[in-house]
Amino acid sequence: MDTYIYDLIPKEEFAKVKYLPTLPEFLEWLPAQYGTLPAINDNGQVTTYQQLADRVARRRAFIAGLGLKKGAKIAIFDRNSQNAIELFLAVTSAGYVGILFPSALPAQAVLGSCAKFDVEALFVRDEFKALTEGLKIPVLPADSIADEKAPVAKVDKDDPAAIFFTGGTTGTPKGVVLPHRALMRGAFNGLFAPGPQLGIHRGIAILPFSHVFGLIAATMGLFYKGGELFTCEDMKATIGKIPMIKPTYLVLVPGLCEVLIGLTKMYGPQFLGGSLKLIISGAANVPPRLQVEFEKLGIELCAGYGMTETANLTTANANVKEKPTSIGKLYPGQEAKIVNDELWIKGDNLFLGYYKDEANTRATLTEDGWIKTGDLARVDEDGFYYIIGRIKNLIILGNGENVSPESIEELFYKSPLVRDCLVSEGEKDGSPCIAIDILPQMAAFDGKPWEEVVATMEGIVEKINAELPSYERITKVSVRKEDFKRTGSMKVARNQN
Repeated sequence: MDTYIYDLIPKEEFAKVKYLPTLPEFLEWLPAQYGTLPAINDNGQVTTYQQLADRVARRRAFIAGLGLKKGAKIAIFDRNSQNAIELFLAVTSAGYVGILFPSALPAQAVLGSCAKFDVEALFVRDEFKALTEGLKIPVLPADSIADEKAPVAKVDKDDPAAIFFTGGTTGTPKGVVLPHRALMRGAFNGLFAPGPQLGIHRGIAILPFSHVFGLIAATMGLFYKGGELFTCEDMKATIGKIPMIKPTYLVLVPGLCEVLIGLTKMYGPQFLGGSLKLIISGAANVPPRLQVEFEKLGIELCAGYGMTETANLTTANANVKEKPTSIGKLYPGQEAKIVNDELWIKGDNLFLGYYKDEANTRATLTEDGWIKTGDLARVDEDGFYYIIGRIKNLIILGNGENVSPESIEELFYKSPLVRDCLVSEGEKDGSPCIAIDILPQMAAFDGKPWEEVVATMEGIVEKINAELPSYERITKVSVRKEDFKRTGSMKVARNQN
């Protein structure tokens, strides 16, 4: 067995933890393991792991009073608050299925989501209460809690625990049903990063809990290692508090990594608080230049790969210096194979299917338990994986050649002058062509005229074209002054219309 992931943390720490396949087991283990250590810091109000377990038990008692059957779907409509964390842990450890609604969900989408996912009760933040009008189910305050406690429920590891929205950069959002085993495998995987991990980290819940990366990697993974999580109800305001919070560990998408680098250039390295040593980044391509920028600050940036359908954490790369474009090696409890250039994954981290969507489930999950990721991949001689594109994004040329836009974009991300880019099928002189939109790293040009910026970008295109086969060469170039339209996880949206 490849022990690459296990070897990241000290052996004496690894001996203290174990994979717990259900949320109830996890909720009983946490206070026994970390008791008086701080678990949540909510605007200076600290809750220890024992206090968190007690409050979640009181939340379970409140939920039990609703009289819902085991397996009922209960939604939480809140920001990244302590209420949201406690409610999710209470719902899932009481034997129900938790659904975290994105805080930006409009009223019509709230009604539609409740109907689509058969929600039987909804906990809502006061400021969002008006968006729930018209619902025929119990709508309850997000701070609801009982005086008494209720024990955890008895659940099976294959029972549904949560439903997450997913749609990627294109497509209609679907409901990914994650069982307890998958949710907890993802959380367990969040333990592993270079160096000591247990009881020493301070993190910030910057990514939304409604996104699997924000809940599993940034929150549940931090709890697994006994870290202190600072809540984040307002992203902009919380980022401004980083110098006071002094985080040691952050889970971010590349777009937010970009923001932090910009702020350190504006206010100096001290903006990050002086304690930050590790950033885990994923959900989109991690440009090598970001790794270089954080290395200058003494911060290790580790990349990885995952899907909502695989409970987020599938691979990790702690060797970004040697293999800057790799997504790393597989986490424990998984297998992988490449079939017709497509990455397939198998393991206890897989979802059960898309809620009430048998067609998409059958198209994604094989009968013998493999998920077809839709990602084009390769693996090198050292066992490190690389994503080279998405099947659905392939550009089919008139001569029958298939072009992966992501594989071309990766070449541009190696340049410190390119912030983001998007390769697509375009049209030039009435004929189809390969086109690119480039967003320059304007800080690198230090106020130089726009004409020089454009000429530099065109020069980069010309240089990269010389490395590409003729059918992949870019013949239409657009240089952007404004940012791309982005998804909720800050990926560049493939559809810019």
